[in-house]
Amino acid sequence: MAEIEILAGRRRKSVPHEFVLDALALLAPTTRPMFGCLAVYVGEQIVMILRDRHDWRADNGVWLATSAEHHASLKREFPRMRSIQLLGRKVTHWQVLPANAADFESAALRACKLVVARDPRIGKVPKRRRLKSR
Repeated sequence: MAEIEILAGRRRKSVPHEFVLDALALLAPTTRPMFGCLAVYVGEQIVMILRDRHDWRADNGVWLATSAEHHASLKREFPRMRSIQLLGRKVTHWQVLPANAADFESAALRACKLVVARDPRIGKVPKRRRLKSR
């Protein structure tokens, strides 16, 4: 009986929008938990965050790591793309392809194609965290 309890352990969460990782498989992406979501890295660049949570459902989907200078050109490719509302600012560098959009899967797969093609509009090298001095 003890073995069953040990094996039961903690239930692993499912990967939100797992098809995105499949589409990026050629690049051998890595993932890390971040803010209750799943950050997707290609090399040292963070390219996306996959979100499917019960709070702020409007911001569920694929978050693209980009910057304001690329919003207009990306918006032409992804008309439903917008800033993330839960961050509390009108315009955010991160942009979301909302999961509740009719074209969500096709838009997310197009974004993956841009990442695979190494489009410079998607992806950022995160700033290094400074260690707290004692």
